[in-house]
Amino acid sequence: MPFTATGSGPLVAGAGSVASGPLVTASLPDSTPGGATLAEPDVGEDTSIDRPWVTIVWDDPVNLMQYVAFIFQKLFGYSKARANELMMQVHTEGKAVVSSGDRDKMEADVRRLHTAGLWATMQRDS
Repeated sequence: MPFTATGSGPLVAGAGSVASGPLVTASLPDSTPGGATLAEPDVGEDTSIDRPWVTIVWDDPVNLMQYVAFIFQKLFGYSKARANELMMQVHTEGKAVVSSGDRDKMEADVRRLHTAGLWATMQRDS
C-alpha cells in the first residue's frame, strides 16, 4: 500500500494505519546497481523529419481511366498530359505518387481522393 505524506507528521498507510518515523527522500545514483555507469542517450539528428510525405493513388477495378485523369486535373491542377501520365502509371504499375509535402497536406489530399472514390494512402517518402 503506498504511503502519503501528511504535513510534517507521520506517514499514513491507507485505511487508518499510521507509520511513524522521519520522511526520507533519495536521489538517483549515477550508476546502475551492477556498477555500470549510465550513458546519455544518443539524440543525434533524425533525418526522417526532413523527408516529406507522399500521397499514393492505387489501381482499382472500379474507376474508369478517364475519370482518374479528370480527378488528377481537378484536385491537383495537373495538365491533361501530366494527369494522363499519372493515370497510366496507376494503371500499369498499380500505383503512382500524385502529391508530396507536409503530413497535414497529404492527409487532406487523401481525404479529397477518397471523397472522389479513388483508393489513396500516404506515407513518408523513401
